[in-house]
Amino acid sequence: MDNKMMQKFIEIAGRIGSQRHLIAIRDGFVAIMPLIIVGSLAILVNNFPPFGSFNFVEWMNTIFGEGNWQTVGGSIWNGTFAVLALLVTFAIAYNLAKSYEVDGLAAGIIATSGFIMLVPFTEDGGLNIGWLGTQGLFVGIILALIVTELFRILISSNMKIKMPEGVPDGVARSFEALIPTVIILIILGFFQALMNVFANISIFEVIFNILQEPLQGLGNTLPAAMLVSFLNHLLWFFGLHGTNIIGSVIEPVYLPLIEENLNLFKDGMSAFDVPNIVTKPFLDSFVFMGGSGTTIALLIAIFIAIQKEKNHPYRQVAKLSAPAGIFNINEPVIFGLPIVLNPVMLIPFILVPVTLTITSYIALATGLVPRTVAILPWTTPPILSGYLVTGGSWRGIALQIVNLVIAVGMYIPFIMAGARTMKRNGEKSS
Repeated sequence: MDNKMMQKFIEIAGRIGSQRHLIAIRDGFVAIMPLIIVGSLAILVNNFPPFGSFNFVEWMNTIFGEGNWQTVGGSIWNGTFAVLALLVTFAIAYNLAKSYEVDGLAAGIIATSGFIMLVPFTEDGGLNIGWLGTQGLFVGIILALIVTELFRILISSNMKIKMPEGVPDGVARSFEALIPTVIILIILGFFQALMNVFANISIFEVIFNILQEPLQGLGNTLPAAMLVSFLNHLLWFFGLHGTNIIGSVIEPVYLPLIEENLNLFKDGMSAFDVPNIVTKPFLDSFVFMGGSGTTIALLIAIFIAIQKEKNHPYRQVAKLSAPAGIFNINEPVIFGLPIVLNPVMLIPFILVPVTLTITSYIALATGLVPRTVAILPWTTPPILSGYLVTGGSWRGIALQIVNLVIAVGMYIPFIMAGARTMKRNGEKSS
């Protein structure tokens, strides 16, 4: 901790973690996560694979008719993943405006309206709904940030209509937002006109080709996945919430990848054949089992390595942390063992997830295990999550078990070393 470079790293990471625009992006994705999960599970149910001799899809078809019951899941998809960028635009603008203590609802509505203005039309005059989903994600993020900043500046410059006292709050707020709304939408209208005249291409296509597509291609590689895993756990080791800090960066990259897998799975493609390996469910289900650091393996390692001393501090922490750890909640063990700033645990806490990222990538890339085709609540326990994210395959469970065995084996020597260090320190103090 005396190292100046490390202190600087912690300071920079802390600033990044508290940067209001990144927080707004993170909170925007968190706000719509229930919709993402529901949409994902709807498609999983619609395309659930046979279990032994029982075929769920055929059974439902015999009851409700061929494909009729799948309309429910398809409708849920249309209201969630199909308009994901639109939802994210509103949520980010709302959260950013609230951080400035200006009208979040007005900012969200203006940003959403602006997003619709920029969406290109189809040949028959309708909106090209393909850009409302994950393909338009980066445009939605950028637009939400710019529109909210403009809205804040205009409001703080008193470019608003003040209503007399006694007017209902809702009416007063809507009139306050009137002038900023007019100015912002006119600016966006001129921008769209200029794009049509001089570029003859939509901003969605420009951003997708220049920024989003290359980032998605890079994100779907093993080195990128290892880097994400490494940085996440390095930040956690210093007591910084690594998941939150890097979440605003990786969500826009990894959500379109899982959405592409889901779309193809929905259309009948096997989970073995979908294109993308590295997705958020890939990390959550096969690497972050028990939470960051694969700490469910750490708890198992403690129970294996320390059996005789029933009241050992490590065992006590493990007993208290185990119920939450099953559901991937690991703050009790991270801060209770502790892992944070504990030099004995630094190496395994970072090395285990990076190793599991490699083993999982190889397993999916070689076709031993199906690729991820569902997004689950992050509290879904291991084993169940491995089965569901791979479209109902036992191979997903097998990979989780193999990874847990590897992780437990890597953690045990460090648990024993930590216990010996604790014992020596206790003897010296006595």
